Amino acid sequence: MQIVVRLDVMLARRKMRSRELAERIGITEQNLSLLKSGKVKGIRFDTLAAICAVLDCQPGDLLEAVSEA
Repeated sequence: MQIVVRLDVMLARRKMRSRELAERIGITEQNLSLLKSGKVKGIRFDTLAAICAVLDCQPGDLLEAVSEA
């Protein structure tokens, strides 16, 4: 099973740019870009909570488990 990050989808729904989200949660655009592309091994719960608070969503709206079959 693979975890897919759907952050780009939620950003589009909220009509928000990555730069604005990065500024509001206090991380660099580069780190946010790595998170969006799924090239990270993990995410801190406080970062996930901050993203959810800014985007007014739940963690399940951002992360999806997909079978690799």
